[in-house]
Amino acid sequence: MIAPIILSGGSGTRLWPLSRKLHPKQFIDLVNDTTLFQDTILRLPDNVANPLIICNEDHRFLAAEQLRQIDKESNGIILEPIGKNTAPAIALAALKFINKNEDPLLLVLSADHLIQDTNAFHQSIKIAEELAQNNKLVTFGIVPDKAETGYGYIKADIDNPADYYKIQSFTEKPNEKDAQLYLDSGNYFWNSGMFMFKASIYLQELEKFEPEILASCKKSCRTEYKDKDFIRLNNDEFYQCPEQSVDYAVMEHTEDGVVVPLDANWSDIGSWNALWDAKDKDSNGNVSEGDVILDKVKNTYIYSSNRLISAIGISDLVIVDTQDALLVTDKKYSQNIKHIVNRLKKDARPEADDHRKVFRPWGYYDSIDSNNGFQVKRILVNPGAKLSLQKHQHRAEHWVVVKGVATITRGDDVFVLKENQSTYIPKDKIHRLENQEKIDLEIIEIQTGDYLGEDDIIRLEDDYQRN
Repeated sequence: MIAPIILSGGSGTRLWPLSRKLHPKQFIDLVNDTTLFQDTILRLPDNVANPLIICNEDHRFLAAEQLRQIDKESNGIILEPIGKNTAPAIALAALKFINKNEDPLLLVLSADHLIQDTNAFHQSIKIAEELAQNNKLVTFGIVPDKAETGYGYIKADIDNPADYYKIQSFTEKPNEKDAQLYLDSGNYFWNSGMFMFKASIYLQELEKFEPEILASCKKSCRTEYKDKDFIRLNNDEFYQCPEQSVDYAVMEHTEDGVVVPLDANWSDIGSWNALWDAKDKDSNGNVSEGDVILDKVKNTYIYSSNRLISAIGISDLVIVDTQDALLVTDKKYSQNIKHIVNRLKKDARPEADDHRKVFRPWGYYDSIDSNNGFQVKRILVNPGAKLSLQKHQHRAEHWVVVKGVATITRGDDVFVLKENQSTYIPKDKIHRLENQEKIDLEIIEIQTGDYLGEDDIIRLEDDYQRN
């Protein structure tokens, strides 16, 4: 049995401001109408088990909802209390099966990759499957087509063309000179971060080279429990786990590591320049999305989320306009966006982590306007969903229904509001908003008070087990 393991813990800050910590690139429809996370699952071969997802607490409802949108089931969603890189994450997945006396082939995939040639991808999986059945630890090496400095490299023992090669070494992201040398040599591959091996073989090698990681993961799993589709670990034990990538922990040391070449039009979409490269372009080499008007513009990526962008006489730029942030950069500096994100984090600015539109398990809210003492939100509640039963110590709320039918709990009263009807929720009044219909519910919420932060929510009941 092949068990896909989808690693989905990344924050995708190199695609800021569209990708942010609480809604990263794997959950955004960057290339087509489905997200990178959904594409990762949709291109799996037919003969594999349901995928096991590994993500963090903040992304759990995004992962669950996006599975539902494409009508796919999972083998569970393991919630990491803190990111510890790929070696512990894969160990958690392997232990889940070994603890059930199962030993499948783990197909380890990242949730944020673009693979456009699915047939070539499936063919490489078939080659890797036979190798993994024979106790090899397989990684997929991307056949390079340029001297790329944004990827790590795998040096392989290539004498003659073959379906796979023995791994000689792993190399970090090189400078331009070394990247060109790697490309010219013909025996280097880009490191894709995708793997296949038996669960038991991976744990055996991990115990040999990084026993502390395995010990911590075993302790973390001893008291795991199911929370709907989510698998929760012993947080205290996992916090003690060393942080290490699977490359450093196992693949660089094992005697049984091999690389299977993959030539499938792959990209990790690790920068705006990479996304521009992957998208269809007009006759002037431009990618434009949203309401965009161009004149004498070349080789530029322009994204507008909500308003008109016009550009004249520019080239080789990236312009990304979201509802609360605007990015303008030369494409060649698009890898440096992390410097901006680090500055935002240092200044404790919310734009580092979240968008103006914030997704919740019941739908989303969009903060339309705010100033001293008030905030206005547009709230959408999915069919059949409801917010927690809650109250606020510092704010009152006015609700106006603009679409659908709202079932309102306010104190001991339960009543229905339709379009153009409204209600008032005083401070400290217990309340709940619910959509019992089959269409979306939309309301405008006007908050007033001396403090309007999201942490002023006292939840009394919640379908999603939030505090």
